[in-house]
Amino acid sequence: MLRAYLVLLGCQAIGQVIHHVFRLPLSGPIIGMVLLLIFLRVTGGGSEEFNLAGQALLRYLPLFFVPPGVGVMQHLALLRTWWLPTLLALIVSTALAMMSGAIVMLSVKRLRWPRRPGAVLHPAVSGDR
Repeated sequence: MLRAYLVLLGCQAIGQVIHHVFRLPLSGPIIGMVLLLIFLRVTGGGSEEFNLAGQALLRYLPLFFVPPGVGVMQHLALLRTWWLPTLLALIVSTALAMMSGAIVMLSVKRLRWPRRPGAVLHPAVSGDR
């Protein structure tokens, strides 16, 4: 599993370097995730070791929400002043994230399971398979 963690950290580090060298508007971890996606596509997907490492990291995902929660608690006075713009930004960004996620999901579904020529799909029958 150490090799899988090194691949993850390596992609993030390379993403950080690309971000700083080329002054891209994307953050280093985002660039690293794109590099990881390219790496996984080229190598044919993640190995069993890589999948286990990912599952182990996902167990600790809730811990990543603690620092933002502490930050919110430290700035309650500021949030009381700007509650309406903050609420509107949260609602709009959540809706946009959900829509973009749905579009990506449908695009991946079309790429993964292309429609056969001549196949007729009825809305009630065309569920996930």
